[in-house]
Amino acid sequence: MTNFLSFQIHGGADHGGGLADSIAEFLAFFEGISALGLGELFALILPGIASMDNIHPMLVHFPIAFFPVFFILDVVGSLVKKPQWRSVASWLLYFGTFAAVFTVIAGFVAANSVAHGDNVHDIMERHEHIGVSVLCLAVLLSFWRAKVGVLMAGGANNFFLLLAALLCGLMVAGADLGGLMVYKYGVAVQAVPLSEEAYQHDHDHDHTH
Repeated sequence: MTNFLSFQIHGGADHGGGLADSIAEFLAFFEGISALGLGELFALILPGIASMDNIHPMLVHFPIAFFPVFFILDVVGSLVKKPQWRSVASWLLYFGTFAAVFTVIAGFVAANSVAHGDNVHDIMERHEHIGVSVLCLAVLLSFWRAKVGVLMAGGANNFFLLLAALLCGLMVAGADLGGLMVYKYGVAVQAVPLSEEAYQHDHDHDHTH
């Protein structure tokens, strides 16, 4: 029994280190982390965010998520006459508007700090104008909903939903221009050279299908 416990703690030739080695590695890991600076620790935990030139690409996901769900839920709630659903949609609109404020601010910071050529400048300006339009429309709808509530009906309700549809349409157009800048023109992207091994992998992959 003593030999068995000793084997489990210290390990054996066929099984590598035992519990003692695992604890030693665990402590060494934390010792290495404690020696890192705050910036190095942040880069270790969130390397993707740490490598960003700005946080606009991260923030933009929030209004993109909130606004379409708000619109769909508001339309369905209006059609089936469920004010509770429209109340939830209102909060999604408010959250999306709150996120859009910081997204637009980060977008202006990015536009002034990210290097880009003349072929991208016009696209970036259109992207900015659409982003500001989305924010203004979202603020308008938020104040309207907060003032009138979810019981609006008739022409006013139809006009509200029309503006909400326009909001989502503009957001899609802005997202499309953002994707064009990143994926076609490589704005704020650090190009990774394609290794010969990676090319061979793709080559073999094409031939196996």
